[in-house]
Amino acid sequence: MFKKIGIFLQMIKFEHTVFALPFAFMGALLGSVVMNDSLPSWSQIGWIVIAMFGARSAAMGLNRLIDRISDAKNPRTAGRAIPAGLLKIGEVVIFIGISFFLLFWAAFKLNPLSAKLLPIAVFLLVIYSFTKRFTWACHLILGLTIALAPLGGWVAVTGSVNWTSMVFYFTIVFWTAGFDVIYSCQDVEFDLKEGLKSIPVRFGVQGALVIARVFHILTAIGFVSLLFLTDLSWWYVAGMILAYIILFYEHYIVSPSDLSRLQTAFFTMNGVLSIVVFSFTLIDLVVHFKK
Repeated sequence: MFKKIGIFLQMIKFEHTVFALPFAFMGALLGSVVMNDSLPSWSQIGWIVIAMFGARSAAMGLNRLIDRISDAKNPRTAGRAIPAGLLKIGEVVIFIGISFFLLFWAAFKLNPLSAKLLPIAVFLLVIYSFTKRFTWACHLILGLTIALAPLGGWVAVTGSVNWTSMVFYFTIVFWTAGFDVIYSCQDVEFDLKEGLKSIPVRFGVQGALVIARVFHILTAIGFVSLLFLTDLSWWYVAGMILAYIILFYEHYIVSPSDLSRLQTAFFTMNGVLSIVVFSFTLIDLVVHFKK
């Protein structure tokens, strides 16, 4: 049983939760402070974690299920659970169903707006896995999907959406799209062969890396904007400076002629960035309340 659980966690890349979960907590913190001048309750945090786990598990399960044929053809992904025969299709379908149940359960426990926004969330969670088949803008669709984490955290504690929450949402949209473009550079030849679409396929690796930089410049502008839209102060600024250094280094170590450190640029740098930004935001807000 434990081995099977490990295979499921490997299938959904559980370690990649570090990308979105800190920003979900950050969305909850900012929303609660900006709108309610308080910190989120432990109950709200708990339901946010359940919703995040359900949403991400459902999305990754669907992605692996939908991509199982192309994954089997790609040497980089042939060892994934479904093409490798480690999980049966029926098992994955049941896993997806349970994951969606957790998402719906948590959303209805949080507030009415969280429940009302479920159709949009489910649509994006499902449609993303098909987008590489018809548009090179698939990276932006992934961004719109993953950025539901901070927006969902905000809605979970406020029951509302405003300008600040949308600035935060699109900041994470462009951050996600940027690192996904970088990640996709390793599959250009396979995607071309299979007729799949992506920014690296459409604009070449060099053009794709330029576009990724533009996306991350927009991310940097978004983080700066939050400083002026909220009560965040110097601790947040310190975290933001570190985040900019991380983004710069992420692009510095990857070039069209050398993608050898792509995994570091994709996973390590972005995982660290999300934790850094959340941690410094948390410190900033705790200091704010101690005053």
